[in-house]
Amino acid sequence: MGDNASERILDAAEEEFSEVGYAGTTLREIAEKAAVTQALINYYYGSKYGLYEAVFIRRGKVISDQRLERLNALRESAYPVNTSEVVKAFLAPTIALRETPGGRRFLRLQARLHTEPAEISYKLRNEAYDRSTQQYVLIPKEILPGISVRDVYWRVVLMIGAYMYAFSDTHRLEELAPDICDPNNTTEIFDQIVAFVSAGLEAPAVLKGRND
Repeated sequence: MGDNASERILDAAEEEFSEVGYAGTTLREIAEKAAVTQALINYYYGSKYGLYEAVFIRRGKVISDQRLERLNALRESAYPVNTSEVVKAFLAPTIALRETPGGRRFLRLQARLHTEPAEISYKLRNEAYDRSTQQYVLIPKEILPGISVRDVYWRVVLMIGAYMYAFSDTHRLEELAPDICDPNNTTEIFDQIVAFVSAGLEAPAVLKGRND
């Protein structure tokens, strides 16, 4: 990224929002970190929420676009699509982002988004991810005909929850399994979550409840 004022503002805001959340972040702190004035922040982004939106969409849209590109490549392939390939296509853009300091900050910000007020979180999540996620729901419905639509939606949402927790630097695994598991090893974490999520998607159908 170029070293210009708008990018410095976004980087500084991403760091602050990811560490203390939306409510805990002030434009003054961001301005100091970015070495700009608050007036310049308002000029570029209009408000604190406008800045938060720009920070989230900057990387979130890239992830979503790359997911769609990978999914389209799978659909155009001459070979039958299997579950693990679909999971890899969905997760690959995010695991690649995790390799960069800015990407890790964004993943913490994204994990935090689910604790932010609904008027902030729902709009951003939908704007960034709805289109690509809905496309990924279609594939399991095609390749796993024995699974109900309800089960597919549940499993896709659980996949999202699993990867967000695994990728967001909670350090829980280092505490539980020191010197056994290495969540900083990209290959290890990617292989483990692909195996876990693929098995979950392919699990036997859940029996309908009494009210179904």
